[in-house]
Amino acid sequence: MAKRHHQDTASPDVVIIGAGVVGAACAYYASRAGLSVAVVDRGPVAGGTTGAGEGNLLVSDKEAGPELDLALLSTKLWRELASALPPETEYEPKGGLVVAPDETTLKALRTFAEGQRAAGVTAVEIAAGSLHELEPHLAPGLAGGFHYPQDAQVQPAQAAARLLAASGAARYLGEEVTEILRDASGAVRGVRTPRRDLLAPAVVNAAGTWGGAVAALAGTELPVLPRRGFVLVTEPLPRVVRHKVYAADYIADVASGSAALQSSAVVEGTPAGPVLIGATRERVGFDRSPSTEALRRLAAQAAALFPVLADVRVLRSYHGFRPYLPDHLPAIGPDPRVPGLLHACGHEGAGIGLAPGTGVLIAAALTGAEPALDPAPFRPDRFPKETAR
Repeated sequence: MAKRHHQDTASPDVVIIGAGVVGAACAYYASRAGLSVAVVDRGPVAGGTTGAGEGNLLVSDKEAGPELDLALLSTKLWRELASALPPETEYEPKGGLVVAPDETTLKALRTFAEGQRAAGVTAVEIAAGSLHELEPHLAPGLAGGFHYPQDAQVQPAQAAARLLAASGAARYLGEEVTEILRDASGAVRGVRTPRRDLLAPAVVNAAGTWGGAVAALAGTELPVLPRRGFVLVTEPLPRVVRHKVYAADYIADVASGSAALQSSAVVEGTPAGPVLIGATRERVGFDRSPSTEALRRLAAQAAALFPVLADVRVLRSYHGFRPYLPDHLPAIGPDPRVPGLLHACGHEGAGIGLAPGTGVLIAAALTGAEPALDPAPFRPDRFPKETAR
C-alpha cells in the first residue's frame, strides 16, 4: 500500500521553499500577480536568518551597481508596503548616518557617495560641526559624515509574518522538503515533505543559508555559504540614537570576502527602547558557539561611537547566518539547468532590505511579465563549476 502522505497532495501554481522575509515577499508578489501559492518551511515563519537580523533597509552601504539598483527598487516597494501592512511591521524611515574618523576616510566616502548619487541615492554631506545636530550623543572628534535619508528599518520577523499573511498563501510550516519532484525530462513538478506532496510546475528556492542544499535536492549547484554575525541588544533606553549610525569601515566589511572575523559597529535605537548593535561577519560554517571576542569588539566599537553607551547594560546577544554567495550578489530567477526551478537566495546581510525587489523579479519570471529591472546580474547559473564546490 502506498504511503499515506504521498496521497495528501495539493496543486498550487508555485511552491516557495522558505518562510523568511524573501520567501514571504515572493509569495506576496506572486499572489498579487494572480498565482496560487504554497509556502513550505521546516521551521516557523522567520525561523532562520530573518529572525536573527536587525531589519536593515539600507542603500547607504551599497556602491553603484546591480545590488544598489535592487535596493532602490526595494526601498520604494517597502514604502508602499508600509501603508498596506499592519503597524507591527514597525517600518521606520529613520535614515542612516555614516561617519568618518579622519579626513582620508571622509574623502573616500565622498567618492563613494558621488557614485551612489548618480544611481539615484540621496546622500548629504554633514560637516563635523553639524554631526551633533543629527546625533547629539555622538563621540567628538569625527571628521564628518554622510546622511542617507532613504535608509529605513523594519521589525524583521513581524515584516515576514505580515507579508506572508497578506499573501494569502497556503502555509506548511514544520515540514522539511525531503525531495524536489521532477518528471522524466528533469523538469520540476513539485516538492515532497514527510507529510505530503505539493505538486506545482514551479518551485522557488528561498531557503536562505540553506539554499545550496535545496539546489542540490534539485540536482543542481548554488555555492551559498553561511557567514555568521552577532547582534547585541541593550536595556531599553530613551531615544539616545536617532538614526542608523555606523563608521565607514562597515562598507569595506560588507564588500569583503574574508573568512576572518570582521566587526564594525552599526548602532541604532528601536521604537521599543533597546539599542541594537551589529554587525560582525565571519565564515565559520554553521558554528553556533558564542564568540566573546566578537561581542567584546562590537561593544567597544559602539562605545567609541556613542560614549553614552559605555555604561549601558547589554541584556542579550543573538546571532544568525547570512547566506553568502562568492560575488556578493543574490541568485534571483529561473535556473536554466532545471526547468521550473527558480532561486531567490544568497542576499547575505541585505535580505530584508532586498526582499520586495526580489519578490517582484520572481513574480515577473513566473508570469512572463516585464521585469522591473535587468535580472541578468542575478542569474543563478553565473558561477563556474569549481566555485560551487
